[in-house]
Amino acid sequence: MAVRDRLRDWARRVKRDGVTLWFAGRHPHTPWPAKALGVFVVAYALSPIDLVPDFIPVLGYLDDVLLLPALICLAIRLLPPDVLAACRAQAEAWMATRGAKPRSRLGLVLVIAVWIAVAAGLWHWLAPRLASG
Repeated sequence: MAVRDRLRDWARRVKRDGVTLWFAGRHPHTPWPAKALGVFVVAYALSPIDLVPDFIPVLGYLDDVLLLPALICLAIRLLPPDVLAACRAQAEAWMATRGAKPRSRLGLVLVIAVWIAVAAGLWHWLAPRLASG
């Protein structure tokens, strides 16, 4: 199998597992640590905007290429095998019928809240320095 095909297959599995976590967050037998991490990862993954915008060189794609797949992998490992199998089946059925990943308004709110917190923190740190000189 060529490297390009392996990368495409890996990306497809990561996308499927992101949707799997979406279903696992609603599954009654998902343990709370997996559910908490899964909800966070799904909210961010399905958010229509990124925490680090893609137009920022190198850093803009690091969250998409490294951080997000690593968090998805960690959250998937926390799921019990029976929950994982059931949620993966739901995710595959969803993707086969709908063709697109769901969107998360919670993720949008999460990203905007982080940006507001960073801006407020910078203002709180910079304002006294700018006023004094």
